[in-house]
Amino acid sequence: MPLALLALAIGAFGIGTTEFVIMGLLPDVAADFQVSIPTAGFLVTGYALGVVLGAPLMTVLGTRVSRKRMLMLLMGLFIVGNVVSALAPVFGVMLAGRVIASLAHGAFFGIGSVVAAGLVAPEKKAGAIAMMFTGLTVANVVGVPLGTFIGQNLGWRVTFFVVAGLGVLGLLGVAKLVPEQPKPQGVRIRHELAAFRNVQVLLAMAMTVLGFGGVFAAVTYITPMMTETAGYATSSVTWLLVLFGLGMVGGNLLGGRFADRHLMPMLYVSLGALAVVLALFTLTAHNKFAAAVTIVLIGALGFATVPPLQKRVLDQAAGAPTLASAVNIGAFNLGNALSAWLGGIVIAAGFGYTAPNWVGAALAGAALVLALLSGALERRTGSRGRLVSAHLPEPAAGEAADSGRSVPATSLSTER
Repeated sequence: MPLALLALAIGAFGIGTTEFVIMGLLPDVAADFQVSIPTAGFLVTGYALGVVLGAPLMTVLGTRVSRKRMLMLLMGLFIVGNVVSALAPVFGVMLAGRVIASLAHGAFFGIGSVVAAGLVAPEKKAGAIAMMFTGLTVANVVGVPLGTFIGQNLGWRVTFFVVAGLGVLGLLGVAKLVPEQPKPQGVRIRHELAAFRNVQVLLAMAMTVLGFGGVFAAVTYITPMMTETAGYATSSVTWLLVLFGLGMVGGNLLGGRFADRHLMPMLYVSLGALAVVLALFTLTAHNKFAAAVTIVLIGALGFATVPPLQKRVLDQAAGAPTLASAVNIGAFNLGNALSAWLGGIVIAAGFGYTAPNWVGAALAGAALVLALLSGALERRTGSRGRLVSAHLPEPAAGEAADSGRSVPATSLSTER
């Protein structure tokens, strides 16, 4: 794998840390600004919505510059957002800093996925994407616990200064290690938007929302579930989240490895297994050991879907992948927001702290249904294409050299 992927992974590590570390620092931030915990929760919601809105916006703006330069500009925006958060005199400014930082999130992963895939041979694209996303998963193992520890002992503002420093490292890494790529020629907004007329692109994004939403339906309420149902002490939640992060790292790497070989079967297996494990979590959550094992499995199976889903979008939007790739990153965060909302509804309805697991299982199951539908449509389309080509007349001798240019190419994926 090219060394440039390390620079992308460092940037991803910083972004992953700032996204999730706020959850462990909410009480400190709320106390400092003298606001309630629910009000402080807008720092999480605001970030997620900023990712959803910022992904297409920043990607569209980025069509005017080279991808390397855009990645550098995004890391600069990320640094500014975290410095604003660290220096915020009032809660409103803190929220603005979070939104500024979030605007870089979707576009960085979206453009970074395209760059990473372009650095390697076609049969290694998913592995390269997974390598970049390793920075995000490692952030949950190292960055978030460390950032929480720093914030609780030295003050939450120090944590955001440290995260801004990670952004500086990411910026320097992109500048030094990512090769200069010319600005994509002939790229127009209409051309990028045309990818969304492809039903396979829309199906892949819907799988992203539902599949990853299934994971966060459970994880959002992991603290009350583990303390009230499993019987863990509050102090144990940190290392339980580390276990979840370790599962994410392993699942992400395995997903990238197998998606390069058998993309759709990888999605069938991971989404189906995720639905089953989430359903079982309603039972295993009552036992400490079983709950810990299940948390690892949820992290592994959830992130095993990330490289294949991202590659699926790149494959199906091959003519204009940048915007579609970035919007798919926003779809992950849309899934987070949707599942957290649905999980809160079932808890408020009196079904208990394990009820969000059923919500997650239903979402993952729905994603599996869409994956099966996508695969069936692809096989049907492929069969029709082979039938048509079998009846095409053989080109004349003088036309053979140009026949490949006489028919528009399709971007149908060949993975089965």
